[in-house]
Amino acid sequence: MVNLYAMRAKQEGYQCPPDTPWQYEMEEAFPYEETPDQWQAIQDVKADLESPKPMDRLICGDVGFGKTEIAIRGIFKAVMSGKQVAVLVPTTILAQQHFNNISERFAPYPVRVGLLSRFRTAKEQREVAKKLATGECDVVIGTHRMLQKDIAFKDLGLVVIDEEQRFGVGHKEKLKQLRVMVDVLTMSATPIPRTLYMALSGARDMSTINTPPTNRAPIKTFVGEYKMPLVRTAILHEMERGGQIYFVHNRVENIEQIAAEVKMLVPEARLAIGHGQMGERELENVMLSFLAHEFDVLVCTTIIESGLDIPNVNTIIINDADKLGLSQMYQLRGRVGRSEVQAYAYCLYKPSKVLSEQAQGRLKAIREFTSLGSGYQIALRDMEIRGVGNILGAEQHGHMISVGFDLYCKLLEESVAELKGESVAQDYDTAVDINVTAFIPESYIENGEQRLIEYKRLADVKTERELAMLVSEWKDRFGNIPKETEQLIQVVKLRLLAAAANVQSIKPDMQGMRLYVPFRLQQWMPIQARLPKQLGSRTTYKPGIAGGQGSSPYILVKAQGEEPEDQLNLLQDLLQAIVVSTELNTRPV
Repeated sequence: MVNLYAMRAKQEGYQCPPDTPWQYEMEEAFPYEETPDQWQAIQDVKADLESPKPMDRLICGDVGFGKTEIAIRGIFKAVMSGKQVAVLVPTTILAQQHFNNISERFAPYPVRVGLLSRFRTAKEQREVAKKLATGECDVVIGTHRMLQKDIAFKDLGLVVIDEEQRFGVGHKEKLKQLRVMVDVLTMSATPIPRTLYMALSGARDMSTINTPPTNRAPIKTFVGEYKMPLVRTAILHEMERGGQIYFVHNRVENIEQIAAEVKMLVPEARLAIGHGQMGERELENVMLSFLAHEFDVLVCTTIIESGLDIPNVNTIIINDADKLGLSQMYQLRGRVGRSEVQAYAYCLYKPSKVLSEQAQGRLKAIREFTSLGSGYQIALRDMEIRGVGNILGAEQHGHMISVGFDLYCKLLEESVAELKGESVAQDYDTAVDINVTAFIPESYIENGEQRLIEYKRLADVKTERELAMLVSEWKDRFGNIPKETEQLIQVVKLRLLAAAANVQSIKPDMQGMRLYVPFRLQQWMPIQARLPKQLGSRTTYKPGIAGGQGSSPYILVKAQGEEPEDQLNLLQDLLQAIVVSTELNTRPV
């Protein structure tokens, strides 16, 4: 994956020409006025398409804030430049909806649009696949079906990924592999932590849409225990307004039973069931009937989560909300409130159920972020709750321990340099493993999240000057530094000194400490000779085992029976002396 990103960083892609008269005409047909953020995002996408660098842009805009229109304009521009476009969506229902919208917008122009999903017969799918290979199809909207081996493009130029958080990393990277130089536009209200972190850290470009469409009211959100009178009142209130209701229950095995309970609770409601294990035609018919207001309540799984647009549905009841992820709940809530009518969302869980800490965090976040445009904050909170994940591999969440983002950037820079044939400078990040109590106590920085941030800042320190500035800031913000934190700062200082002294790692030994070094005895002897006597006498060079088997060479520092603090001070003096001695040794005579 590093090589893929490196290839994209190095190579030049296709440059789209400036807007055509047809482009202006198609955009004029948009029935609404663009919000300022939406307009800026459109300009960003067009600038990316016209630049030689392959586009990798994330559009982070709230549910119903007009992300699809941005994509439509980008798609049209790519097609006008003679390129094919693939639109990847997570569900068949959303694929159908996008297909209808795009076909309608592009109807006056010679743009051929195809659909690949299970709502199409095998024969129709084969026909679309054939047209993609010969270039007779310009735009294809599809689900995962589009990633199968039999789908080949004649000249793919742009990939649009909608509701990005619903896809695995493998799917998304497979699309980029279709062509290294393909432009990629990703859209999501709540990007997965990995994607958001890449955007925040500059690995991807990001456009955010924070301005809601005019006359849009925030969704009123209720989080609490599942109580029958509450559910009945919520459904009847919506029916009295002439509206419709989603009742989300994400377990197919007992959805019929839940639907029967809802029917008993509200006998006057016309009720339908929809879930992903139904036949294609059956599910399509249920959705079309619901859209035509032949039913009042749709009892369904999270299949409605992605991009469905039924403006008449303005109440959603989510059963067992504690079992859903934060972005899932947020996406589901965004299925209502897509018109000027006040919308309601009920996130309910079983009465007297003991919720896990993570579930409590998710429900608290969904209750807190009710304002319009809060999808970005939801994604940030999700990143806090779940961690960032591994940017190099496929995990989309989980706290990064071994591979941090900075290491990813470093690996990427090295890969780009290697592809360009440049030499890569090696630098050490010394591992310091000493038996010493070194941490930031709770009594010093009470907030757990803040403590994590400060640990991260300390780990990122590259010079003694940066360390001194950070320590000075801590004294200002949090007061006098406790002993344990002083020792942690000293360990970081040792790490910096060890890197400067060419020491690869420091580990404890029965007689004191071992400093693992890459140099031979002949190189060590002149350095040792220049050390102050009280330090030089405590060091012994131990060669590695011949033939590369076993341990590397190390310097044994005798410090048996000394207190950990004294060992730290001894190491600091020794490493400073080694740095000075090494400099003298390499200085020309």
